[in-house]
Amino acid sequence: MTDKTLIDCHVHLAALPDGDNGCYISPKMLKSPLFRFLLWKHQLSPSNPREANRKYLDDLLTELRASRHVQKAVLLGMDGVYDQNGRLNQAQTDFLISNDYVLKTTRACPNEFLAGVSINPQRRDAIDEIHRCADAGATLVKVLPNTQQFNPADTCYKAFYQTLAERKLPLLSHVGYEFTLIGKDQSLGDPDRLRTALDEGATVIAAHACSYGLMLYEKFIPTFQDLANRYPNFYADISALTLPNRLKMLLHLRRHPKLHERLLFGTDYPLSVFHIAAWGRVGWQPLRDMIRTKNRFDRQYLVCTTLGVGFKSLAQLLYPPP
Repeated sequence: MTDKTLIDCHVHLAALPDGDNGCYISPKMLKSPLFRFLLWKHQLSPSNPREANRKYLDDLLTELRASRHVQKAVLLGMDGVYDQNGRLNQAQTDFLISNDYVLKTTRACPNEFLAGVSINPQRRDAIDEIHRCADAGATLVKVLPNTQQFNPADTCYKAFYQTLAERKLPLLSHVGYEFTLIGKDQSLGDPDRLRTALDEGATVIAAHACSYGLMLYEKFIPTFQDLANRYPNFYADISALTLPNRLKMLLHLRRHPKLHERLLFGTDYPLSVFHIAAWGRVGWQPLRDMIRTKNRFDRQYLVCTTLGVGFKSLAQLLYPPP
């Protein structure tokens, strides 16, 4: 796969609240070291949110259009935390990227972007929101249980998963520890909890190839293999696998080519893409190519393919041949 046909299924739409976009960032999140680092790295000023949001999108479009392999990106929203009555709990919400902002942004650049809306199944209008977003052209639904504080295995969400299956919207769920945003209950990132959605017929994409995210400890490998064997509607993306805390899963996948049919391309943009997994495992020439490749989409492609890890494009999942 050398032509520009890939869809990156895991790209974050970051935005500062500007009074109109429906987004929110808590003061605690704004002060966190990682968030401040991302603002510095992308030269974004919190004091001018509209300009910062425009620059983030311009930089993303420039890098995406320059990619040799990736044609489109799914922009991911981020829903908030909801209380037992299904109402937004802003006191517990640290980061919110509204679905309206996701849909508006993707409509403005249909040749480059697809909408990955975020719907916490705990919200009281969750099913209505699935229909609303599907009608507006959403491609998938992203959730982050650790941060959004819901248990994906809870059977009270069966109707939610059935509706996703009905509307043919894949569920992209974070797996493993959550560091970028503030994870309240890390056990909610266990991929075993995704069986309820799979049993209800929803197509599920486990983020980060079910990596646990704690350096050399990958306890979810047996779960990944079991889910792939049991469910034809189970997939995983390769986003963030070049990060030091997840690269053991990347190296594990080299030895299990049967799992490659279930892998989808993703980066976790705007996070960095590292080439350290290739050190000592590939020749000097391909390693030099990785080092010289500054485009994050292309470096992710190069690192994974050179290490022998295969994957599909989300397009093959969304638009299967007749």
